[in-house]
Amino acid sequence: MMSPYLKSALAAAHAAADEIMRYYRGDFEVELKADQTPVTVADRRAEEIIREILLGDFPDHGFFGEEGGKEQENAEFLWLVDPIDGTKSFVGGYGMFSTQIALMREGRLILGVSSAPAAGEVAWAASGAGCKLNDAPVHVSQVSGMRQASVSTGNLQSMAASPQWARLGQILAQVNRTRGYGDYYHYHRLAAGQLDAVIESDVNILDIAALSVIVTEAGGVFTDLQGRQPDLDTTSVLASTPALHPLLLDTLNES
Repeated sequence: MMSPYLKSALAAAHAAADEIMRYYRGDFEVELKADQTPVTVADRRAEEIIREILLGDFPDHGFFGEEGGKEQENAEFLWLVDPIDGTKSFVGGYGMFSTQIALMREGRLILGVSSAPAAGEVAWAASGAGCKLNDAPVHVSQVSGMRQASVSTGNLQSMAASPQWARLGQILAQVNRTRGYGDYYHYHRLAAGQLDAVIESDVNILDIAALSVIVTEAGGVFTDLQGRQPDLDTTSVLASTPALHPLLLDTLNES
C-alpha cells in the first residue's frame, strides 16, 4: 500500500509538471542567481505548488527548496525539493530536466520522486517498498565486473582538479562503455538496469536526494565518492550495482 507521504509527493510532482510544461519552450524571462545559475518563473511557480501541496498535507514537516530555502529545518520530517533540476536544459528547450522531491526523516532519506515531464518519465521509491519507473517495478543490473560495465559521468569539475581524475581514467579505460548522460537521466537508467554505474563530483543534496532512494530501492548502492551515505552536505556521487561499487570505490580512493 502506498504511504500518504508518497501519495502526496506524487501529487505534488504531477501538479508541478503541469505548471512547468505550460512554460516549456515558451516566452519567459531568465534571471541569474548569485551563483550564476539560471532561474525562471517556472522554477518558482513549481516550487510554490509543491510546497503548498506537501505542507498542506503535512503542516508540521520542514521544507528545503532550491528557490525558497529552508523552513522548519529541525522538524522530524524534512522535504527536499528541486522544482527544476536542469534549468539550463529547460531554458534551452531540451528535455533533460526534472523535478526532484525527497523526504528525510531524522537525517535519513526515506522517499524519492523524480519526475521528467518532457521525457514522460516518473520514477519513485520509498524505503522497503522497491522502485518503480512509470509504474513498472525496476531493478539494477547484475553486472559485476569492470569490463562488462556501462558507466555514465557528469559534473566532474572538482574531480578534474584532483588526484581522482587519473583514477577515473583508470576506470574508464577498463569498462565496456562510457556515457555522459547527466542529471536525472543516468540515475533512471541505472535503476532500470540499463546502465551500471554513475560517477559525479559536483552536485548538491537537492539534485540527488530523491535519486538516492530510487537507486537504493532498485537494489543499487548510492554513496558519495568516499563511500559515505548521502546527507545534507553531500556533493558527490558513486552509484552502481552492488558488485561494482567496492571495485569503483577502491579505485577512486587508492593511495
